[in-house]
Amino acid sequence: MEKLRNSWELVKASFRVLLADKELVVFPIVSAIGTLIVTLTFALPMFLSGLVDSLFSDNIQILGFLVIFLFYIVQYTVIFFANTALVGAAVIRLRGGNPTVGQGFQIAFSRLLNIIGYALIAATVGMILRAVSERSRGLGRFAISLIGFAWNVATFLVVPVLAVEGVGPIEAIKRSVYLLRKTWGEQIAGNIGIGTVFGLISFGIIMLGMVFAGLAFIALESAALAIGIFVLMVIALILIGLINSTLSGIYAAAVYQYAETGHTGGFFDDSMVQRTFNTKTGYF
Repeated sequence: MEKLRNSWELVKASFRVLLADKELVVFPIVSAIGTLIVTLTFALPMFLSGLVDSLFSDNIQILGFLVIFLFYIVQYTVIFFANTALVGAAVIRLRGGNPTVGQGFQIAFSRLLNIIGYALIAATVGMILRAVSERSRGLGRFAISLIGFAWNVATFLVVPVLAVEGVGPIEAIKRSVYLLRKTWGEQIAGNIGIGTVFGLISFGIIMLGMVFAGLAFIALESAALAIGIFVLMVIALILIGLINSTLSGIYAAAVYQYAETGHTGGFFDDSMVQRTFNTKTGYF
């Protein structure tokens, strides 16, 4: 119950930042639109050229892997670019400023080469872990999943470091590990907590949507009303996803601010973040 209460407090604190700068939600929207465009740009040519089929056959084409690797790089670049803009703007707010969307994008553009470099590293790690996982079984696949989790933990603060410090991707990874060593706990309850809260909200929306759509279709015999309820459910889930992404970025900015300076500004209770990241040694 204590963890649930702390997670809810983290969500509320992140939401207060969002209420102060509602335009922060623009960055996840840009990320979603960008990733959709990138996916369609790569998916259609791959299907038409038969590269997708070759990936599931015995005669795997190297060209197919190269295209997927390029897809990962471009996709990660878009995501990291939008996240850098979001975190950069959130840090300005946490430090007492009044950020604009333009300032966020300005920060991201000024770090573009470093963002691309980090996307290249992340894509390489992702491809290697995926390839090894597909060839592993049982404990081997479990071990790879643990390595993937450790990578996600180690790089948790890479985007804030890129946004604020403007260092290269390798140095950003080193800085992320260093900062997490200062504030390492048994689990990253904040990010997990935000995901859990919005996961439960999404689950509730899906259940209610299915119930009301079913009643509209069966009891009222109105297919139009059922479709309308389904559309509203999808819209609600999209909005929940955008808010979840925004709050996760805000929380990452707060953790970086706390790890770097020892305080998070007026929106977060420093003791709350400290409880989430209890100081420990001997990790990494």
